Amino acid sequence: MLTRNCLLLFLWFVFDKGSLSLVRPPGPPLSRSRLGKENPRSLRVKRGWVWNQFFVLEEYMGSDPQYVGKLHTDLDKGESEVKYTLMGEGAGSIFTIDATTGDIHALRSLDREVKPYYTLRAQAVDIDTNRPLEPESEFVIKVQDINDNEPKFLEGPYTASVPEMSPVGTYVMQVTATDADDPTYGNSARVVYSILHGQPYFSVDPKTGIIRTALPNMDREVKEQYQVLIQAKDMGGQLGGLAGTTTINITLSDVNDNPPRFSKSFFHLRVPESSAVGFAVGRIKAHDLDIGKNAEVEYNVVPGDGDNMFDILTSEHNQEGIIILKRPLDYETKKAYTFKVDASNAHLDPRFHSLGAFKDTATVKINVLDVDEPPVFTKPSYEMDVYEDSPVGDIIGAVTAQDLDASNSPVRYSIDWKSDLDSYFDIDPVEGTISTNELLDREHIAQHNITIVATKLSNPVLTSRVAVTIHVLDVNEFSPELAIPYESFVCENAKVGQVIQTFSAKDQDLPQNGHKFSFKPSEKDINNKNFTIRDFGNNTAGIVTLQSGFRRRSQKIYFLPVVIQDSGYPVQSSTGILTIRVCGCESDGSLLTCSAEAIFLPVGLSTGALIAILLCIVILLVIVVLYVGLRRQNKKETLMTSKEDIRDNVIHYDDEGGGEEDTHAFDMGTLCNPKVIKEKLLKENRDLFRRDVKPETKTGKNQLPVSQDSADICNFINQRLKENDVDNSAPPYDSLATYAYEGEGSVAESLSSIESLVVDSNEDYDYLNEWGPRFKTLAGIFGEQSDTQSDTTTTTENRL
Repeated sequence: MLTRNCLLLFLWFVFDKGSLSLVRPPGPPLSRSRLGKENPRSLRVKRGWVWNQFFVLEEYMGSDPQYVGKLHTDLDKGESEVKYTLMGEGAGSIFTIDATTGDIHALRSLDREVKPYYTLRAQAVDIDTNRPLEPESEFVIKVQDINDNEPKFLEGPYTASVPEMSPVGTYVMQVTATDADDPTYGNSARVVYSILHGQPYFSVDPKTGIIRTALPNMDREVKEQYQVLIQAKDMGGQLGGLAGTTTINITLSDVNDNPPRFSKSFFHLRVPESSAVGFAVGRIKAHDLDIGKNAEVEYNVVPGDGDNMFDILTSEHNQEGIIILKRPLDYETKKAYTFKVDASNAHLDPRFHSLGAFKDTATVKINVLDVDEPPVFTKPSYEMDVYEDSPVGDIIGAVTAQDLDASNSPVRYSIDWKSDLDSYFDIDPVEGTISTNELLDREHIAQHNITIVATKLSNPVLTSRVAVTIHVLDVNEFSPELAIPYESFVCENAKVGQVIQTFSAKDQDLPQNGHKFSFKPSEKDINNKNFTIRDFGNNTAGIVTLQSGFRRRSQKIYFLPVVIQDSGYPVQSSTGILTIRVCGCESDGSLLTCSAEAIFLPVGLSTGALIAILLCIVILLVIVVLYVGLRRQNKKETLMTSKEDIRDNVIHYDDEGGGEEDTHAFDMGTLCNPKVIKEKLLKENRDLFRRDVKPETKTGKNQLPVSQDSADICNFINQRLKENDVDNSAPPYDSLATYAYEGEGSVAESLSSIESLVVDSNEDYDYLNEWGPRFKTLAGIFGEQSDTQSDTTTTTENRL
């Protein structure tokens, strides 16, 4: 029975092409069962371990190398006879293995976003001969992801446009943030969008990043530009997630929702009676708050007093209405004309018809001037000042002209339209008071030079001109901002109350008596325990530390908001962001480095010293590799020339057979020892035993020979076999165990099933046919042998 079991186990191992693994991953032990007649299907399962991958945490910041896992072979009995080697990606440079214990460590911090996994190979060899003890095994070390990457908007900042007066929920655009973390592990790459600035005008879908309008009837003429700040936060928006922001500049596109409007309802013009037909009497303008096509205006003279004498055309440049003389004038016949002018849009939007007629009407009065001596101004030139935020119609100043003739004719004033093409100003024709006709912008035009025309009322042909310079005074309309984008650094050994950076501000407004700025921390950052702002009172401020000792490993960059306020009227303020980077410094405060990699470098070593150390290490590694190669070459030659008995050497070929039915691909006789075969043919009964594990019972050096027929040997072997079959701590594969009775000259003879050819003739192998097609060939082989042995036994008995 023992002989049959051993032989079946070996043949099944050969046909099943089983292999062994070096490493045992975590898991419950595999169950085993003995072969026997009682349960022919309970064939002992060849024990092996399924390989699993190792994991190493990315961005590991510990001072010691990170433990990855352990490689172990069951041939390692803890007697330092096995050496483990590691090959593959990063072997030696990133990962190292303890040659004695098989412990694998990571030498440096790894970044999953750079390389997610490493494929390595392990080998267990004899420490003395370098002979492989196990087949080479391949395994994977996967870098375990952590949430170390914030979401980023790769295409920001964005620009978008949406029509004004759009209903709530109108689509504006979609933004997308990408997260370099592993999307298949946890919530590190699960991004949620929110709006930080831009409410209540716009909203964002937290999952898709689609931005829509949130308020109805947003008017471009009230506010055209909106700046929306979108935040993308990972970890599903939970506390502790990383966030990234982007800016979206949204412009309301114009629709024709405003009719033209005259700046005033009455226009007073003058025209000399000597003017020729086609002469431009004057210009009037209806202002449309819309832009582009929506602002195009058409003018028409309403039939009445002046429709026969005057016509009006629309200027292609500035949408002004130019009044044209159609017929010659006669002062003595008619001194003035009064008529109405309509201004309407050329392109109407039917959606806004319900708002009323898109037109406006103004009255135009044209005085016909008589020809006489021109009037004289009291000054050769005039200078006036006006604030840029003055409303339309504010009086700036006045000019005066007199008729020096004896008639002392009254004088009328007007602005030469060539000097004021955009009609920024208007003048009272009688009083000579100059007023604004448009809103002024100092940053656009700081000084206007216009010409005032004085016309004698009794003779309009006689005119005189004077230059008027109008200075547009600045109004504090711009917010101050940081003078430059400051990037400061703080030493890791900084003290409390230390000023690490001095900064200043700038303002686009024209300073009256010099700018005066004040600086203070933001109210949202009032609980900042790291830094604060100190105003020096001279238009500069400083960043002051509130704690001592900063660590780059904990936080490398800090952002400090600062509120900057000017002293103009009205007061303007803005918030700037100061970037503070944690750096390594000398004891005197001089900067060493700000890079994260420098944290792990030895303190005090120069670059040259580090390079020299690395060169020495490389040279030592080369010497070790050459020594190992020469030693391995010598060992290989020794093994090839060895004249030892080769019976116990198992030669392994990687040739795959044709399966269990292929009985011609391999000669079974090569596994048998010729000497043992010869001896077995001469012996009818011989006890066969396994040589698996060295027996626990130790024998003395001078052990007496045991009789061949001794029952103690059989009892001892059977007892050890039963102990190994039920021992859960036995090796996880079928191995050969020795019981100190094996070897040439041993009374117990060989216990290996490899050399066993003769089996008990009384054994019945018919039950192998019940094991399925995989054991069909095996059943045929033993069935033939059983028949042959039966015939041989019968013949021998007959001869006897």
